[in-house]
Parts: sequence; structure tokens; C-alpha cells
Amino acid sequence: MGVKNILLVESDRLLRDALIELLSVQKDLLLTPAETGETALTKLKEGNFDLLIIEAVLPDIDGRKLCHRMRRENLEAPIIMLLGAETESHTISNPQAEPNEYITKPFRLGVLIARIQFHLRKLERDDDTTYSLGRYKFHPATKRLLEPKENKTIKLTEKETSILKYLSRPPNTLVGRAKLLNEVWGYNSGVTTHTLETHVYRLRQKIELDPSDAQILVTESGGYRLIT
Repeated sequence: MGVKNILLVESDRLLRDALIELLSVQKDLLLTPAETGETALTKLKEGNFDLLIIEAVLPDIDGRKLCHRMRRENLEAPIIMLLGAETESHTISNPQAEPNEYITKPFRLGVLIARIQFHLRKLERDDDTTYSLGRYKFHPATKRLLEPKENKTIKLTEKETSILKYLSRPPNTLVGRAKLLNEVWGYNSGVTTHTLETHVYRLRQKIELDPSDAQILVTESGGYRLIT
């Protein structure tokens, strides 16, 4: 897999230093620390990162707003968000925040390492994959749909890409809402089916000729099906 660069955005100095020391034992991980959101944004301009770990509550900006800002600037790296034990689940269900996963403090180091490796392996597997999706060619690695006949490119968000990617394997298969939620958002109790429905609605606005009469991403009893 090679050495992967990880940006750790954590305001607690003791935890930040401990994580850097413990994670650096993994020879394939290279950690870069940041204690504020502004520092993190500066680090992103200076270099490329394969994965980010971001604290939900930073001294200068809410971690979820920071995540949203990064996604709007087309950051493609996976993001793991660290939640404080006191954080209420309903405050993390903003569909625009777009982290890949939430982990609540305190957590076991082995759990964090396992999730880091999961997202890095998943990213590598997706790099060279292309799917046929109706009139489109779907490129998960670049988060784009290409329409060859009209030479049209549609940009997708992280979660829109994950939804299409999961429904594409295999295509034409009904996937239940709960299953899709778990696969795309992880096992986070704060995310509801309304969040999923919002993302599906926005996705249809991008890919359907008539979003009110979906022909590609269709709703069926209990879930969704991708018609290819």
C-alpha cells in the first residue's frame, strides 16, 4: 500500500501527541499534526494527504463546518471525525458535513487503526474502477460522471459517490435503506433515513433527465435500485 500521509486535526495536545506517537509505529502511516482548523487548511495547501482525522470541536471552527468547507473545495481524501463523548448524536446529522465516519472518544487505538486501514484500502481498490451507468461512465476515484455523447461532466460529492458506488456492486439490485445508511455513513446512530433521502434527491437532480420520474436511481419498497 505504500506510505500514506495522514493529517491529524486535534486541539488536545496530549491526545494529539499520543496519537502521533502510537500511530507512527505503523510504518505505512506518516502523521502531520494540526491543532486548529486554519492550521489544517494551511497544511492542505502545502501538501497532499491520503486521509484526515478531524476533531468535531476545534477552538476556531466546528469540525463539521471545516469538513464541509474542505469538501466544497473538492477534497477527495477520506475523513474520520472524532466526537467527544458528550456530543449529542442529533447535532452531527448535517448532510453537508460529509465525513466518511465518526468515532466517539474514548476509543481503542486498535479500532482507529482498523478504520484508517479500511478507508485507505477502500480508496486504493476504487482508484481504477469505472462503471457503466445508463448513458454515463462513472469514475468513483475522481467523483465524476461522464456523458460521452454530449461531452458532459457531472461532479459528485463524497456521499453521492459512495451511494452510487455501493449501488453499482452489483447493479440492478435492491438495497435497503438501513443497509445503505450503514455502508455509506458507517454505524452512526445520529444519521437518519432523512439524511439518505436528501442525498438521493440531490443526486437525482444531477443525473436524471426528469428527477420526478427517476429512471436510473429508482425507489422501490424498502430501498433503492440502480438501473444500468
